[in-house]
Amino acid sequence: MDQLTIMRSFVGVTETLSFRQAGRKLGISGSLISRHVAELERTLGVRLVNRTTRTINLTAAGVRYAEFATRIIDEIDCEQAALGNMHDKLEGPLAIIGPKWMGNKDVVDAIIEFSARYPEIHIRFEVNGTSERAYDFLEHGFDVAIHAGDATYPTRHVRNRNVMLRKIADLDFVLCASPDYLRRAGQPTEATKLTDHDCIVNTNYHIWHLRQGGHDVHLKISDPVYSANSYLSLRKAALAGRGIALLPVGHIVNELANGSLVRVLPGTEVPDQLLYALHLPDDQSPARVRLFVDFLSDRFRQRQAAQVRTTAQNKKVMQDAS
Repeated sequence: MDQLTIMRSFVGVTETLSFRQAGRKLGISGSLISRHVAELERTLGVRLVNRTTRTINLTAAGVRYAEFATRIIDEIDCEQAALGNMHDKLEGPLAIIGPKWMGNKDVVDAIIEFSARYPEIHIRFEVNGTSERAYDFLEHGFDVAIHAGDATYPTRHVRNRNVMLRKIADLDFVLCASPDYLRRAGQPTEATKLTDHDCIVNTNYHIWHLRQGGHDVHLKISDPVYSANSYLSLRKAALAGRGIALLPVGHIVNELANGSLVRVLPGTEVPDQLLYALHLPDDQSPARVRLFVDFLSDRFRQRQAAQVRTTAQNKKVMQDAS
């Protein structure tokens, strides 16, 4: 039988000097309270209460144990209340991990803004790669893990029911290159011909999944002229004219707007990558975790809306110029 429940029953008896009243106070029957006290007496090997048909009195051992049990129960209740308040307070540590390519853009901007807005929450953000095992971040002491993948990612990687996954954003990608490179190497006309060009590749994504003319095209870039696991590095290589790159639109909005990078094969579809946040279920996560995930989702939604407006404005400027 649960020792804490028995102790609460005994303390209830010491406060009311009645099995029936103690039962009413604890929401159980008086007969069950009596059995709890009898079980406690058998466990301790001493009599704790003297029972008569009308009264209940504590023995000397009962008085001593009542003081002990009351102190233990009070400490447990106080600690549980304190932990509950900590769980709901918007303060304390928040550990986040994401893939290396996010360390220079996107999520890091949101984390810095979040940290500035909620200074009582102390952030630890690491860009150290993320395991394919979705729950690894919990084993390494992180509260939130950021992952990217296609629409099948949840079914392929998140099988642990104790891990919650939330889609944060759709990440648009685009094939692009510098005008200097295209003048030198020529503009490709077919997706299948991209492997004839110098290609700049993320080391984690050597296969480009494209769609042209209603047909899927899967290109394995086996000999890239430049590869890195950082989109910042890949962006700089593209600007330097090293070749054609597949980059997140969010990383090169300004470059596309000012023409230092231009789209390659604009009629070719590039499937979005989806950005996910993983964390424990809400009832197991501190309020600061839920707040951060909500903040991240809202910020990406606002950022993508701003990108749409920027793209529309740029199109209008080009139309007006022509």
